[in-house]
Amino acid sequence: MDFAMDERTAHLAEQVRAFLDEVVYPAEAEFEAQMAAEPDRWDSPPLMAGLKLEAQQRGLWNLFLPDAEHGAGLTNLQYAHLAELSGRSPLLAPEAMNCAAPDTGNMELLAQFGTPEQHDRWLKPLLAGQIRSCFSMTEPEVASSDANNIALRITRDGDEYVVHGRKWWSSGAMNPRCEISIVMGVSDPDGPRHRRHSMVLVPLDTPGVTRRRSTHVFGYDDRSHGGHAEIEFDQVRVPVTNLVGGEHEGFAIAQARLGPGRIHHCMRLIGMAERALELMCRRVLSRDTFGGPIADKGVVQEWIADARIEIEQARLLVLKTAWLMDTVGNRGARTEIAAIKVIVPAMACRVIDRSIQAHGATGVSQDTPLASLYAHARTLQIADGPDEVHRRTVAQRELAQYR
Repeated sequence: MDFAMDERTAHLAEQVRAFLDEVVYPAEAEFEAQMAAEPDRWDSPPLMAGLKLEAQQRGLWNLFLPDAEHGAGLTNLQYAHLAELSGRSPLLAPEAMNCAAPDTGNMELLAQFGTPEQHDRWLKPLLAGQIRSCFSMTEPEVASSDANNIALRITRDGDEYVVHGRKWWSSGAMNPRCEISIVMGVSDPDGPRHRRHSMVLVPLDTPGVTRRRSTHVFGYDDRSHGGHAEIEFDQVRVPVTNLVGGEHEGFAIAQARLGPGRIHHCMRLIGMAERALELMCRRVLSRDTFGGPIADKGVVQEWIADARIEIEQARLLVLKTAWLMDTVGNRGARTEIAAIKVIVPAMACRVIDRSIQAHGATGVSQDTPLASLYAHARTLQIADGPDEVHRRTVAQRELAQYR
């Protein structure tokens, strides 16, 4: 296993760092100001268009997609180094480079399972950054950590599917530029356990689709990401050509989508932890208490040492997971994908929490990104499968060797 950057990745990483230093970090304060100036706005603030144009001109666009026909053609291992850098400014950098969830997972899904017509209608505008999308899987009235609990129905009626039910936490769906949802539901309630579901493309302007509200995350409305919508699908009709993949293959397609999505989150979380550690080091070197710099206090040095050790440990497992996905496929890396989904958000929470503590009251204010980073990291211990489900996966695969 060799996790070093190759020449192309090193060149792209240098470009991403320059983009962050020259364009993204200086825009963070203005981004927050524009969001505050328009409290009812769900679209990205005006400066995002300029960031996207700059990223495109620098060749930093669709880096996540390994399909060379549609994306940059990078491997998971190559992209890991770049996604980590983008995680240092998670509100701006991923979207600016058209590498933001949930669009990334949806584009991967459409590239792999979509028809040529679906590519023309939805994939190409997403790749161009002209529209946004959402993924509607989680439901408010069932324990969605077990996908077999999904209750929304997708019923065939001649040349149409009728979609009926409710979803929530459809990230990005409050954004007016979000035009399409990939909806997972039950299409064969009596079928085998993993052959009951289908996925269909539902344009959000279809009659019967209602965005009821946005759910908040630790008090944040996440307008910068387009919110997290609760959506009602009331006897919504879409043509059968909107089926993604095969009928009753939704569960398998969901797993194919969620694997790369989970590692992308973990890649970015490494960058978030690095940003928090950097802010902590700068802070403790700039403040004195009880006769000397905070940085000289033993407990603070323990925080810094532990943060560096934990970040390096987590990064190595993320890189190994990316390497396995490239060499043996997503199924072959299933244990490692589950493992990083447990350890990386927890690591990021610890590092960010120490940085908040080192900043004192400033750490919980809007004057640093730390509170937002913490809310993001803590949420990822639930999103895309809670820690307990991923621990169960690791334990079951470990026990299988001895049964």
